[in-house]
Amino acid sequence: MQELKKSLRDSKSARWLMLGLVSFTMMCMYYLTDAMAPLQERLQANLSWSASDYGLFTSGYGWFNVFLLMLVFSGMILDKMGVRFTGILAIAIMLIGGFIKYLAISGHFHGMFELTIGSWQMIAPTTKSAVVAGFGFAVFGVGCEMFGIAANKAVVRWFRGKEMALAIGLNTSTGRIGTALAMFTPIPLIKLTGDISMPVIVSLFLLGIGMLVFVLFTFMDRQLDQEDANAGVAADEEFKFADIIEIGRNRAFWYITILCVLFYSAVFPFIKYATNMIVQKFGITDSFAGYIPALLPFSALLLTPVFGSMFDKKGRGATIMIIGSILLVCVHLLFAVPSLNSFPIAIGLVMVLGIAFSMVPSAMWPSIAKIIPESKLGTAYAMTFWVQNWGLMGVPLLIGIVLDKYCITGTLNKLVDGKEQVITQYNYMIPMLIFACFGMVAIIFSFLLKAEDRKKGYGLELPNIEHRKTTV
Repeated sequence: MQELKKSLRDSKSARWLMLGLVSFTMMCMYYLTDAMAPLQERLQANLSWSASDYGLFTSGYGWFNVFLLMLVFSGMILDKMGVRFTGILAIAIMLIGGFIKYLAISGHFHGMFELTIGSWQMIAPTTKSAVVAGFGFAVFGVGCEMFGIAANKAVVRWFRGKEMALAIGLNTSTGRIGTALAMFTPIPLIKLTGDISMPVIVSLFLLGIGMLVFVLFTFMDRQLDQEDANAGVAADEEFKFADIIEIGRNRAFWYITILCVLFYSAVFPFIKYATNMIVQKFGITDSFAGYIPALLPFSALLLTPVFGSMFDKKGRGATIMIIGSILLVCVHLLFAVPSLNSFPIAIGLVMVLGIAFSMVPSAMWPSIAKIIPESKLGTAYAMTFWVQNWGLMGVPLLIGIVLDKYCITGTLNKLVDGKEQVITQYNYMIPMLIFACFGMVAIIFSFLLKAEDRKKGYGLELPNIEHRKTTV
């Protein structure tokens, strides 16, 4: 026991420094993820994209993770090779994908793309730049999700039995600073340089810095490995295919996983379309509209540690997920009401969504660590992220198609970056109702999870720190 107390894991300064290094890289990662989110109108105007093209591009994030099972392989690599190797590999993949996206956005691909087999048209005619951008986003998505599960496992490894939910919440919310910056910095960058690809260039530069910062973390983590070995702490078991079957038999795991895909399908795709929705519904310029969605990750940054700390000290993880899902439904239903179109209402609803966005993840990710052994945690997170990617891939594409088919209200001649462009106008009521439906089903699975916890005694309603002490 005396040896363990001297380890890096038991040093508050060391484990919080570790969290800061990983979280900074997460922030850089999320900036590149969302750097094009405020630019839907400009992409449609400058690259001749439709809303469906934009939806195809944003759906690209999940193509390889879903159809090539890359997330499952990422979990295997993580459990086999460890956090350090997996994290560096993930960042390298993200840089490659981001560069491909840059080539597409910067205008290197022109014309239309049609995929047909015989006389059967596989997809509607799509601009080549949207397809290539989607491909780059797909490569980036592999690295992004790989780094996400590696970061989660790193935090659990350093904080298990301590401030685990708080640490996971801080890691997630610090990453969301990148999303917030991506909401309001791209348009000023474009106006300053006249280059629509400039946000991606800046993103790649920041992610390069993030890689250097993560290398510093690897030195700390290697030292922790040596201390664990000297103290006789057993190393993680290597991955076995039987782990997938064992995890898949856990009903509570599937309740959390389905809740995850439903919740994030109502948040992340919303962020992708939020700037354009706010411009069109609330009559605000896109230069300013990005500041409103940015309130969501900023409020999450402030509140996620609060709910994470609450889960650590008071418990009630399943209850927190239920309340967060209810708030999600309320926000999207109110966004769907046509008469609620004043600027203060937009700010208020986004702030409430930020509360929901703080509550659910702060309880959801630590809950997986409570029901799955640490040796299988990388695979479990990978399976959860894989299911989540079905939503991150399909929902943006669905929203884009719905907008083009059912929500066009007309066109508007508008001055964009000094050029007069024809801008398509949309009514976002149907997309908001779709997001609300996801939230309603999420509420059901939150209650199912709470009932399963009561039946099996996983301790989701118990405090993290006290619960871990009683099981050592």
